[in-house]
This record gives sequence, C-alpha cells and structure tokens, in this order.
Amino acid sequence: MTTRIAAIELNVSDPAILADFYCRTLGMIRSERDGHVAVGYGADGAVLLLKQSNSSDRYRHERSDRYWKIGVTLPDLDCAHAVLAAQGVSASAPHQFRDVGYLSHLEDPEGHIIELLQHTFEGVPKTETGELERPLGGGAEIGLVTLRSSDIEADLAQCEEEFGLRYLVREQLPELGFDLYFLGKRNETAPDPNPDALINRPWIYQRPYTVLEFQHLRNGIDVQWPMPTQKGYAGIKLEGEGSPDQGFV
Repeated sequence: MTTRIAAIELNVSDPAILADFYCRTLGMIRSERDGHVAVGYGADGAVLLLKQSNSSDRYRHERSDRYWKIGVTLPDLDCAHAVLAAQGVSASAPHQFRDVGYLSHLEDPEGHIIELLQHTFEGVPKTETGELERPLGGGAEIGLVTLRSSDIEADLAQCEEEFGLRYLVREQLPELGFDLYFLGKRNETAPDPNPDALINRPWIYQRPYTVLEFQHLRNGIDVQWPMPTQKGYAGIKLEGEGSPDQGFV
C-alpha cells in the first residue's frame, strides 16, 4: 500500500455549519473521523477534518503562511462556476493562469481559500462535460493541498524519505517569485520524465487522489508555521507505508 494524504486538518469556529457549506455548495459528503466532523468526496481523496477551535480569533490568511489552500479538481470549470452562480456563491471568473492551469478561486464562510482547477487547460478537450444538475458539474475531488516552502530541498527530502511521497511535476515561475512542486504517490510515473514538461501538469490534476503541492518562495519570505491553537490549518494526516496515520505540517 502506497502512502496517501488522508486528511487536511482545519481548526474552525463551527464544524457543523462549515460542513454544511462544503456539502451543500461543493457536493462533499459528511462523515466522522477521530471524533471530528469530516467532509470529502470519498474514494482515494483526502477529507477535510474540521476540528472545533476555542479561539475567538477569526482565521486570516497571510501570504507567508505555511498553508495556502485546497484545490478541488474537476472536469468542467465553466459548468462548476455556473452551478455556483446559480446558488448565489461568488467565485472568481475562470481563467487560464499561464501554463499552470484553468482555475477559479473562492472562500468558505470562515475564510479558507478554495481553488477550483480543471483537469485540462482552457481550450483543450475536457475529460468530461459537466452537468448543471450535479454538484460542481460532477467529477469533483479534493485533488490538491498547497503548502508554502522557504526550503524546498528540505521539504522534498522529508516528504520522499519519511512520508513516501514522490516529486513528479514542477512549474518554474521566477518572474513571479515562486516555483510550484507537485508530489504524488510513490508508484506513479509522470508522462514525461522531465518534471518541467508541459504535458505533466494536466496529468497531475487528473490523479484520483490528493496531490501535495509546494509553492517554493524565491523572494526570501520566511514561511510562518501554524500554532497548535490558532484558527485555520493544523496539519496533514498520511496513511499507508511506514507508521500508520502519520502527520506533518
């Protein structure tokens, strides 16, 4: 059994209300894990583990935070955006961001960033045509969780050696001050052995499990790691090879 990302832990004000948003708006399924409310799409993808926080502070995302976002990958972003608009949910207009992906962003009621990311680039045939009657048009998964790194070599080494995740894909964006690294299951092989190859990017968004993405900051910003009691991101849980139910931040 290969290692997989099983849960992304968030400290939140009201797990029940937030779970209702993810289920009603994004079509996730509610369950329980380790005594906490969890939401996800099932199969091999991760769940969001919503843990009750006693902090009175509101979650505020900063660009130096270790945690950035989850990415919900799906076949048809235009359909997903139309489904959200019909519900009165605000999301940014779908757009092709360089050679990274066709995407849109929104926030949940407590301020956590959600990226909607199409399996394929804009103008390229979709993996599936969305249906307005289905949540987000159908085929959605928690496909990515994105962390920031100021020491990518150390993070890659730890993930590969300790956690059994394999570095597969990279997008270098020096003009924007960062690079993107994508890690998947150890037994996976990208279409092109060159991690910078364009063909690898849509491929990584089509994995049936949750991929770990690092945004490596080139501009000298020190990444701020989460405190155990603060609102927002609290860590990632892994399952598979080695010690079961491993965790890391």
